[in-house]
Amino acid sequence: MTKLTLGSHPYLLGFEQLERLLERTAKSGNEGYPPFNIEQTSDWSYRITLAVAGFAEQDLAITVEDRQLVIRGRQKEDDDGRVFLHRGIAARQFQRSFVLAEGVEVGDAIMENGLLHVDLTRVQPETVVQTIRIKKG
Repeated sequence: MTKLTLGSHPYLLGFEQLERLLERTAKSGNEGYPPFNIEQTSDWSYRITLAVAGFAEQDLAITVEDRQLVIRGRQKEDDDGRVFLHRGIAARQFQRSFVLAEGVEVGDAIMENGLLHVDLTRVQPETVVQTIRIKKG
């Protein structure tokens, strides 16, 4: 018995890239830090919210790389000679990646009360009807 994959199904032509995208997403292995929410704010827009308490705007970088939204955080070690009796607030770096569908654009990024909000908008597709002429052979 042959395993039928998404990219090899006879009625789905040109979806090999989608299959690779699903594999890449499954392998991304984000360990859960920082926690985040994804909400749909309208029919055509979304908001990703990350809990980034302790990070300043200059500690965060937001990029779009190969249709992936990548959010990185790196805090600078400013001990200034302080002696910690207990250090329960970790200043660790992170990287969170979100795969963006075709037509999804990244809008504003807003930092508010220790939360980073990144707004996304899906461009409304145009309905295209194309007539193909049949040539005589």
